[in-house]
Amino acid sequence: MISVWLIPFSTNVERLSLALAHKGVEAEAIEVDPDGRREVVRVSGQELVPVADFDGEIVVDSPVILRKLEEVHPDPPLWPPDRARRAELDVFIDWFNRVWKVAPNAIAEAIEGGHPDQFAIDAHRAEMGAALAVFESLLEGRPYLFGNELSAADCVAFPFLKYAAVRDPADDELFHRILEDYQQLGDSHPNLAAWIERVNGLPRALP
Repeated sequence: MISVWLIPFSTNVERLSLALAHKGVEAEAIEVDPDGRREVVRVSGQELVPVADFDGEIVVDSPVILRKLEEVHPDPPLWPPDRARRAELDVFIDWFNRVWKVAPNAIAEAIEGGHPDQFAIDAHRAEMGAALAVFESLLEGRPYLFGNELSAADCVAFPFLKYAAVRDPADDELFHRILEDYQQLGDSHPNLAAWIERVNGLPRALP
């Protein structure tokens, strides 16, 4: 049994929740207080969730956890068998985490700091808007970001992009409100809107 430490409404936890459900793998959910993460630190030496325990092996960082899950439960796969395609998917995940997430994180930091630079915020808003066109193109003629089946790319991106179309009313986290407010689909992103609806309807393995 895989054990997972989590907090409510975590985008990174939802990545793992989608992946576990896709593979039909059960996991023990250990919910912690977002404002009191001593148990997470005790287990993993850091504060971020999810943290996963694979039979005594503690793994942190959601993409790393997804790769470990793929290793111990390879079917159905989240990475393609072809080596080149696997590398392409890894590049996408790295781009999403290291490049795409910069803009919304910067906006959140500016707002939380109390002295937001509107010029910088507008620049980040433009970056997020331009990225929507990239996702729209990736979904041209196929139901998921990398083809006809759910992949790690969908698990990684969906919990963030979904806010362009849906947000739980109980979820009032600033970062998530930014994802909602600064991603406007309109009528020019039908592929992305359909993908959000499609993935949103998939099962989850964690609360």
